[in-house]
Amino acid sequence: MEFRIADTFTDSLGRLTAQEQKAAKTTAFDLQLDPTSNGLSFHKLDRAKDTNFWSVRVNADIRIIVHRTVASILLVYVDHHDDAYKWAERRKIERHPTTGAMQLVEVRERVEEVEIFKPKGSPVIPAATAKPAVKLFDNLRKFELMAFGVPEEWVNDVRAATEDTLFDIIEHLPQEAQEALLKLAVGEKPHPPEPAPVEADPFAHPDAQRRFRVLTNAEELKQALDYPWDKWAVFLHPAQAELVEKSFSGPTRVSGSAGTGKTIVALHRAVHLARANPGSTVLLTTFSRALANSLRVKLASLVAGEPLIAARIVVKAISTVGYDLYSERFGQPQIAAPALIRSLITKAASEVEGHRFSTHFLVGEWEDVVDAWQLRSWDEYRDVSRLGRKTRIGGKQREALWSIFEGVRAGLVERRIVTWSDVFGRLTDSLVGKSARPYDFAIIDEAQDLGVAEARFFAAMAEGRADGLFFAGDLGQRIFQQPFSWKALGLDVRGRSFTLRINYRTSHQIRLHADRLLPTTVSDVDGNAEGRRGTVSMFDGPPPMVMACADADHECRVVGNWINERLKEGCAPSEVGVFVRSDAELKRARAAVKAAGARAVELNDKVEVESGAVAISTMHFAKGLEFRSVVVMACDDDVIPQSDRIESVADDADLEEVYNTERHLLYVACTRARDHLLVTGITPVSEFVDDFLKGS
Repeated sequence: MEFRIADTFTDSLGRLTAQEQKAAKTTAFDLQLDPTSNGLSFHKLDRAKDTNFWSVRVNADIRIIVHRTVASILLVYVDHHDDAYKWAERRKIERHPTTGAMQLVEVRERVEEVEIFKPKGSPVIPAATAKPAVKLFDNLRKFELMAFGVPEEWVNDVRAATEDTLFDIIEHLPQEAQEALLKLAVGEKPHPPEPAPVEADPFAHPDAQRRFRVLTNAEELKQALDYPWDKWAVFLHPAQAELVEKSFSGPTRVSGSAGTGKTIVALHRAVHLARANPGSTVLLTTFSRALANSLRVKLASLVAGEPLIAARIVVKAISTVGYDLYSERFGQPQIAAPALIRSLITKAASEVEGHRFSTHFLVGEWEDVVDAWQLRSWDEYRDVSRLGRKTRIGGKQREALWSIFEGVRAGLVERRIVTWSDVFGRLTDSLVGKSARPYDFAIIDEAQDLGVAEARFFAAMAEGRADGLFFAGDLGQRIFQQPFSWKALGLDVRGRSFTLRINYRTSHQIRLHADRLLPTTVSDVDGNAEGRRGTVSMFDGPPPMVMACADADHECRVVGNWINERLKEGCAPSEVGVFVRSDAELKRARAAVKAAGARAVELNDKVEVESGAVAISTMHFAKGLEFRSVVVMACDDDVIPQSDRIESVADDADLEEVYNTERHLLYVACTRARDHLLVTGITPVSEFVDDFLKGS
């Protein structure tokens, strides 16, 4: 007999108290061990539409709803006695007649229209005439809607749906039907899945596997029950599952806007490769230590009970990967501080006569060209394309610049210090001509923020290896690095680039506004385009609020009151995040949290979200985080885009790059919100806020 679990069971389990969860888990384990045991108290639900629904007693009040047949038993729901029975009476599990996928269908309640009796002589009050709402799917026939997984009894409701009623209706439908209807509503033309053969197992259908999973042992059940809120650890969307398990002939990249599950795919991909390749070592890496810590926690829940698999997956920040490997091979590196680099550039520039380059321009040229591409000779610098640097430089000017940068190199050698690009450059050189590699596979999350030297290192490490590299990222969230050609470094992802379009984290309203901060399509240097059109959010919510305040005190009161309202509604302090552009604005965030009567914790590379505290940080540390409620504060006209960055622009390309990364920062901060978002600033507010509100 097969033993399965439904995502509705994990959802309902997470809503019970800790003590109730413990009791329900014990009963679930008993069911898996021996569903025929005399110690289990089964009761058939006489009023349920599905004749295979039974309840199993957990204790005096808690009941598990199971779907029991001769071939299988399925954990479907758990709740207090009366609520569990009511839930089961309104649902049934059946094979969809068109798609062939097993579905959990909410029974359509029939509502009788009753004519109100009016005594003779009652005045007739004419109804107010209003323009009838446009029906979104009235042009689609029954068989077309059913091809997308709409249950037959809900077809008429779907055809009657308007913009105002769409989310009310789709919440009653299976997920595949929800996704298709949302795409149709925004003008997309999704392709219905190929119907499964009649003889096929309806539970094996990709759409069924996103909600039902076979559990083959107690460890798998323990994983599902220990982390009921982490549904991603058990149930995957078919598009995600395909990317996780597919074999690729070369470097592969998955993209998607914030909240579409790129990190989830990266995590599952790492586990899949470790399982499919016994003895191999898999690197799972990202751009910061804080995000690496987050990945480590998620990985622990994903491979709970599989210590041999966990031991072969290394989770580190990219800088830590470089530091550790360099230390093993060449000794502990002494990394040059940015202030020292600037000092060396200033000194070297003072010793070269006749040039008119500003220190800011020289620092940019060093970071984006000379150091990034590890240029070591005049010939290399003379011939480099200087991609992204639009200020033209003649031959004599280049010679003067190289004289300056030679001085910088000499200063580094004299002090026996290196840059991060030096670290990865030397590691890359050490791989040439050698078959041994530090890792067999590498999965890189937040890949849009890879630097040139790091990308070159990964290209060398995985050269010629199928499935060697898997990148997850979003060009719209690039905030650290200048764009460069991946293809030129041996990372050609053309034909192996995929986009996720289902947003599970951010409400429709918040995503819609945040997307206005970015172009509809963002392309990389190699011409790979990432489009936001067609992305849909799976849930509705209140529209984001924008408040232009008179002064800092006014903003403090507005934000404090807003946070206080969220806390009164049941939002935990740790589910609230407050973000500002830079350290200079953090005091405004502190004051606002204090005004709300809450405790704050400031996030950084070493400090993470704390229970009982509202998280505050700069936008750079917002990456990878998620909160039910978010405030983006201090969006003043001279704060974002940051006036200091604009005033110090020395290269034609820099101004566009500054505006792009500043927009990306605001986008990242806003898309950390799940349900509620407040954006504030002191009048005049940032020009980006106008784009955020466009179309409202």
